[in-house]
Amino acid sequence: MNPDSIVEILRHPNENGLSLFIIGVLFILSVYHFLLYFQHKDRVYLFYSLYTFLIFIGLLNRPEHEFITSIVEPFKPFLDHISINLILVYNLVYIIFASKIIDLKFHFEKWYKFYYWAVFVLIGYSIFLEVLYIITGNLAFVVKGHLFFSILSYAIGILFFIPLIRVKNPLKYYLIAGAVFLVLTSLAVSVIKRLNLTYDEKEIRYSIFYIGILIENLFFSLALGHKQKIILDQRNESQSRLINQLRENEKLQKEAEQKLQQDIEVLNKQAEIERLERQKASSDKELAELKVSALRSQMNPHFIFNSLNSIKRYIIDNEKENAVYYLNKFSKLIRKVLATTREKEISLADELETMELYVGIENIRFNKSIDFKIEIEEDLQVNTIKIPSLILQPFLENAIWHGLSLKEGKKKLEIKIEKKGRKYIEIHIIDNGIGRKRSAEIKEKKIHQRDSIGIKLTEERLKNFVQDYKSKYALVYTDLEDTNLNTTGTKVTLQLPIV
Repeated sequence: MNPDSIVEILRHPNENGLSLFIIGVLFILSVYHFLLYFQHKDRVYLFYSLYTFLIFIGLLNRPEHEFITSIVEPFKPFLDHISINLILVYNLVYIIFASKIIDLKFHFEKWYKFYYWAVFVLIGYSIFLEVLYIITGNLAFVVKGHLFFSILSYAIGILFFIPLIRVKNPLKYYLIAGAVFLVLTSLAVSVIKRLNLTYDEKEIRYSIFYIGILIENLFFSLALGHKQKIILDQRNESQSRLINQLRENEKLQKEAEQKLQQDIEVLNKQAEIERLERQKASSDKELAELKVSALRSQMNPHFIFNSLNSIKRYIIDNEKENAVYYLNKFSKLIRKVLATTREKEISLADELETMELYVGIENIRFNKSIDFKIEIEEDLQVNTIKIPSLILQPFLENAIWHGLSLKEGKKKLEIKIEKKGRKYIEIHIIDNGIGRKRSAEIKEKKIHQRDSIGIKLTEERLKNFVQDYKSKYALVYTDLEDTNLNTTGTKVTLQLPIV
């Protein structure tokens, strides 16, 4: 193509196909990003699609091409009438699109709310003017309304640059560059319109305007592409961190299982030797200690597997913040369980912290529907009171899986601790589940039944614990009922000596 042909196209863009090319590009961009909205479920694509579509509609009456004019001809008077409105409306849609792509709501929520409502009020005002014109036919009144509409629209557009410049987001540079380029081309169009030029020479202003729109949308498309790259990089980084954390936890689990296996083997050998040397009472005590270790270790395989599956769901659903949050809680719980493996007694404060982590992890599988709380009597020094480690876990597990798992509606679980005289404390574990009677009926209907080993081992541990301190413990189960004798849950009361 020689220079004269290019000049001819620029002088007569509406007749020589430049305007047709521009509206074709705008239509493709509109459809493409509209389809991307359904793929990514991000409304920024929807607003950009609307923005390009409104420009496309506003330019439909420009090309003087037989194909376009034959389609537009029946609607040309209407398009000519709404052309000013379309220019202002798509500028307002641009503000919403720009707010979404730079995440203005996160950085400046007040600015975002101001623009959001201002834009929708002005668009509603524009629609009102069109309806008023259709009803009354009074063009003069509508023109005055358009003037007010135009002033407010441009004022909001100028104000938008205040948070746009201040926001810390690399995508803002694409928006600024595109807006500045369009403003410069618009100024050039205004200057050419006022120069003392021939009609053909003045027609070049349309070419400048079209090129400005094209380059502006090129910058916006690059911004959307950059946004996807940022999201992909963040996703890859998050997945990499999660994978490393999972590998670390898997390694920790294997080391813990090996160490536990070695400890059990050593303890078995010691128990065999001491069985021959000590009296029956000493043998029984050693056996109790072995059962304590078994109780502590029984959480590992089943609980770890289910917890990791629950966390894996967050990774699959791309809920990276939830996945990292619960992985950290899970790691902390495993470390605490491993730290207490050889501890016969721990402080009540440590036990409550471990149980809070345990219930938090189990609650993932219930979509966090369990309302769990701990209530401690005032002036009770939980840091100085000693209890057997992991003593509350089997009761909480029973409450969750036999009481609350089949419960419909709100699920509540509470640990309530209070002082009983000067020498004892009472720990109440209260749930609003289906109750022991209903749970037993369900258990009888199951083909595979098994006894709760955890509760039996816990009772043996309690006997061993109070024996050392020459005291007693009490374990009481209470079926909770309302005034109509309907089951409302279960309460387990554990009374322990203050050590």
